Amino acid sequence: MAKITIFESLSLDGVMQAPGRPDEDRRGGFSHGGWATPYADHVMGKLAGEGMSGGGAMLFGRRTYEDFYGFWPHQGDNPYTEVLNNSRKYVVSRTLEDPLPWNNSTLLKGEAAQSVAQLKADLDQDLVVLGSGELVQALLSHGLIDTYILLIHPLVLGTGTRLFRDGNPLAKLRLVDTTPTTTGVIIATFQDDASLV
Repeated sequence: MAKITIFESLSLDGVMQAPGRPDEDRRGGFSHGGWATPYADHVMGKLAGEGMSGGGAMLFGRRTYEDFYGFWPHQGDNPYTEVLNNSRKYVVSRTLEDPLPWNNSTLLKGEAAQSVAQLKADLDQDLVVLGSGELVQALLSHGLIDTYILLIHPLVLGTGTRLFRDGNPLAKLRLVDTTPTTTGVIIATFQDDASLV
């Protein structure tokens, strides 16, 4: 059975919306896009590189998949491009159709929680979720996340889509690692207590 890790950039007030670019996600009038970019450093780069080289597959919601596909395959001299292009990618969507445009991509149709629960049961290869806020909400609601890697940035945005929202079920997490970066970001790794049994 696969384990699922989410890898998310968060503000101190829990916002995960549009960390990478100003135009990444303006839903709800969000105007702080790109807020995480000034905090990138070699510590984050090393962690991301280690995670990507671990051989696991990636799990995306439709919106993040399309965003990544529109950007990463066109980044020529970048160490992440080759890994992302060659990694197995699973995409949860009710609107996309086969064949998906990015190589090594498999479409999971239907309800997210059911599709991912089945995938998790069938795979031996672990899965990592990058971004994909709506997908993460479905996984949270059904207890499907085993590990949370949260890059907690030292800023309060005051608006935007949060990772943990009102109405999320109770989740007891155990802190298993913390790494500070040179820019004040705390990389905190938590495991769901249920996955440690």
